[in-house]
Amino acid sequence: MFKAFAIGATLVASLAVTAAPATAAPAPPRDHKMIVDVVSANGSGCPRDTAEVTPSPDGTAFTVTYSQFTAQVGAGTRPVDFRKNCQLGVNVHVPQGYTYAVAGTDYRGYASLAPGAFASQTSFYYFQGERRTTRIRHNFSGPMDANWQRTDTVGVSSLSFLPCGEERYLNINTELRVNAGWSNSRRTTSLLTMDSTDGHIDTIYHVAWKKC
Repeated sequence: MFKAFAIGATLVASLAVTAAPATAAPAPPRDHKMIVDVVSANGSGCPRDTAEVTPSPDGTAFTVTYSQFTAQVGAGTRPVDFRKNCQLGVNVHVPQGYTYAVAGTDYRGYASLAPGAFASQTSFYYFQGERRTTRIRHNFSGPMDANWQRTDTVGVSSLSFLPCGEERYLNINTELRVNAGWSNSRRTTSLLTMDSTDGHIDTIYHVAWKKC
């Protein structure tokens, strides 16, 4: 599952802190290449060979795709199934003269929650060696039986760029939790997943560029 992608004017995101003002810039020219390596994937939500990172060709986003990332409680489930998580370690080689920051994240999935049940999806982002962690959480409550999408955006003045000239692993830790609440957990099953119509879980990270 460890793959490298080389692509013109590609992207990825960061959450490191710098003292310089965050001024977004266009993506690098198409003849500049970025290499994205998934160096590690650990957790109950991403068993081996079930997670990939793919950069987009236009230099504005990258996608993390899962295939077995579902938390559930109730009939037919195990006690440990209520929580699933996946921590990805992504190594990004930036085109010379540029750095980047997370500008927004799109989460997509499906929820089937019985009346009284509730769930949450939480993501943490941080660079290797950084103390600062960005945390984003979305809550869901039953009854619910539908696809869902949540979008987080970061204003230009709040963007946090990777310090120029440095290479650090971007760590992305995502967690799904489901709680039966006062639902009839002996007869019903409640679940939360980031599952698209083709059976994969897609989380898209949009990025902003800055010239060093």
